[in-house]
Amino acid sequence: MEKSKSTNQEDIFERLKREKGILSDDSEAYRLREASFATKALLVPMNNSTDPTEIRNLLSQITGSIIDETTTVFTPLYVNYGKNTIIGKNVFINFDCVFLDLGGITIEDNVLIAPKVSLLTEGHPVESQNRQSLTVAPIRIKKNVWIGANATVLPGVTIGENAVVAAGSIVNKDVPDNTIVGGIPAKIIKTIK
Repeated sequence: MEKSKSTNQEDIFERLKREKGILSDDSEAYRLREASFATKALLVPMNNSTDPTEIRNLLSQITGSIIDETTTVFTPLYVNYGKNTIIGKNVFINFDCVFLDLGGITIEDNVLIAPKVSLLTEGHPVESQNRQSLTVAPIRIKKNVWIGANATVLPGVTIGENAVVAAGSIVNKDVPDNTIVGGIPAKIIKTIK
């Protein structure tokens, strides 16, 4: 019996973990949309809840990992997949944040995320003939980071320990430990002593 194209290749979610792009004609691409709608089914009750415990429980279901009781999430929070997000202890996530996590998001302990922050691990090729394809790269936010309101962190960025991202910044490169960055694109403003 001949194997179909989808059984000859690595699972689409495993390929994403390995930072492999997904072509527009991928036979498993439909699974990404199915997973997003399953996440949305959990986001609706989470984003309408006023109970911090219920919010953490629903977010635990979305991420597939326990959200520690020291972590606080002010909803709404918008997540397109969730299973590739890891959230540490004593994290604060404010209103209206967007996490596109197919490429993987790691948020370490004691991180503060202000309102309207976008963590985007996904993109598309620049070439018009391939634009419907998906590219991914992980985001890592190390301990004690503060990301200001309406900042955007782009695919492949690591924000170093104790760093601060100024409000409204677009971060497209790694941020060293103990620095403040700001602007579009974000640049080092100063070092934190």
